[in-house]
Amino acid sequence: MRTIDLRSDTVTKPTASMRTAMSEADVGDDVYGEDPTVNFLEKQAAELFGKEAAVFVSSGTQGNLLGILSHCDRGDEIIVGQWAHAYTHEGGGAAMLGGIHSQPIKFEADGTLDLVKVAAAIKPVDDHFAKTRLICLENTQAGKVLPLSYLTAAADFAKQRGLLLHLDGARVFNAAIKLMIPVLEVAKYFDSVSFCLSKGLGAPAGALLCGTKELVKSARRYRKALGGGMRQVGVLAAAGLVALDHHVDRLVEDHRNAELLANALARVDGVAVDPSKVQTNMVVVAVDENLTPALQEHLAKRGIVVRDGCRLRLVTHMDVTADDMQTVVSAFEDFFINQRRNVVA
Repeated sequence: MRTIDLRSDTVTKPTASMRTAMSEADVGDDVYGEDPTVNFLEKQAAELFGKEAAVFVSSGTQGNLLGILSHCDRGDEIIVGQWAHAYTHEGGGAAMLGGIHSQPIKFEADGTLDLVKVAAAIKPVDDHFAKTRLICLENTQAGKVLPLSYLTAAADFAKQRGLLLHLDGARVFNAAIKLMIPVLEVAKYFDSVSFCLSKGLGAPAGALLCGTKELVKSARRYRKALGGGMRQVGVLAAAGLVALDHHVDRLVEDHRNAELLANALARVDGVAVDPSKVQTNMVVVAVDENLTPALQEHLAKRGIVVRDGCRLRLVTHMDVTADDMQTVVSAFEDFFINQRRNVVA
């Protein structure tokens, strides 16, 4: 039976071309700066994002952490979304390892942070308070794309207040594809950007942190201290190069499949979903929480894997197809038809 895994775009398997590139990669010791494949990937990433330099890291979590550590001193504060990945799903690394305080702010419906609320959260210059140093934004945020007008306003806001701006761009290429612009047109507003190779781009591992030469130099030191200094890691960087060269433009297919899925599920009695809110590769549907366990079991029997919860986040990616979307919709339809029959019986 074919497995249709919609839990995340992290579940993709490396393609045949990636595996070939990995097996044939020219490698060296990256800790000594001697891995030619890593060096080429970092150079290409810096150019794509319009930054001076980039450093290859193990994950988006490490990229965010290195960015925060490099921008902030112990006792500094970052302002971040209340449900941002860097705040809720990265082990409290900034506090644990950097002594850096986080001030969360509730996201607006469009994934932005209200700059009026951000202004109110900035601490006064007073020994009683942490020193506000950095604003962290996320793009995409739960599949939503931050408008360029907002990024312009946020960058101006930060500059006027002497603050730095970091982007958790785990899925920033999805945002750029949706906006139909080069990714550097998103990145140019930020002092640093981290992005993942292992989500929609389909690489088996890896991320990059891009910024100034000074920032990247600092990040390399922190990477080493955190145990992230890998040796002949060109075998992973090679897959990242394939991802950047061949898997960016195809993200539009993931967006199209998400739109197809949302429109079809919206017609299923028992499923609540607003297709107009689907911008990239994530579809959030709501079902009766009392039915969720039975629904998950029903889907699993058909090879469809979803996350727990009454609000299901269904994520499209390169390992699922338009035909798979129809299979998923049919499974939802059958489940709710059976539920109604059971109620009548």
